[in-house]
Amino acid sequence: MLRKLLLWGSENDFFANHVARLPSVRRAVRRFMPGETSVEAIQEAARLSTSGIKSVLALLGENVTEADEADEVTRHYQGVLKEIAARDLDAEISVKPTQLGIDVGSDVVATNLERILTVAEEHGRFVWIDMEGSSYVDRTLDLYRAVRSRHQDTGVCLQAYLYRTAEDLTALLPINPSIRLVKGAYAESAEVAFPRKRDVDENYLQLAQTLLDEVRSGGVRAAFATHDEGLIRRIQEEAAHRGMTLNDVEFQMLYGIGTTKQAELAAQGHRVQVHISYGTAWFPWYMRRLAERPANVWFVMRKMVSR
Repeated sequence: MLRKLLLWGSENDFFANHVARLPSVRRAVRRFMPGETSVEAIQEAARLSTSGIKSVLALLGENVTEADEADEVTRHYQGVLKEIAARDLDAEISVKPTQLGIDVGSDVVATNLERILTVAEEHGRFVWIDMEGSSYVDRTLDLYRAVRSRHQDTGVCLQAYLYRTAEDLTALLPINPSIRLVKGAYAESAEVAFPRKRDVDENYLQLAQTLLDEVRSGGVRAAFATHDEGLIRRIQEEAAHRGMTLNDVEFQMLYGIGTTKQAELAAQGHRVQVHISYGTAWFPWYMRRLAERPANVWFVMRKMVSR
């Protein structure tokens, strides 16, 4: 029930316009993002790199409805790619199709993504295409397929809570994709997504096993994006059973969550990336982060009453 309430709040305009302005809420969100600017995000990526942890940078915001705004986001990401290359940081970026104008038109989002990928290729950087609500899955996968042949250093996110994801993964394998596997954090109906956590977890593990098989054969890059220590342990066991090295298995985690585990995995020899989000449009994203792990609500409440 709490998860449903939080997801509802993530889409509520009143909450976004009023609750997000409270100083106590702004203090609490600092746990999950180093700041609202790319400068702060890049500085944190540089700090993490000293511990052998890589970063994925993402500007918050979605559902852009104007071509000019989508163009602004595109130019922002081009600048970020140039900056991380100039600083020689081992960092990647993650973009949302709705930021790049998918709701404006398929030609708009395709053009903007191509502009970003061209700069990324010029500077030897990798770009992730994020996955949003279920209504965007087909268009996002079509977008990914269209660029994959020209830009190998690009990947797409798949969500384990959707019934369709196993079929989507199978359909992508012939193009040797790069896949970031997440559980999923949008409000979806039981018609399209597993309503029970244990079913999502089981589906995640099954998808992870398929990906491990493909990684072992050299077909794909797989990034397992989860803070679930039970799943992490099972993935490690499955990889060991397949004779894979620790460096063969990549984990991605959110900034500010499970920092001890991040360091532990990196020290063991796993590839670890921290997803660093930044920007002013943080409220919907923040509410979804709370919904992923409602226990974080208690952290927020402590911040709200502390000085």
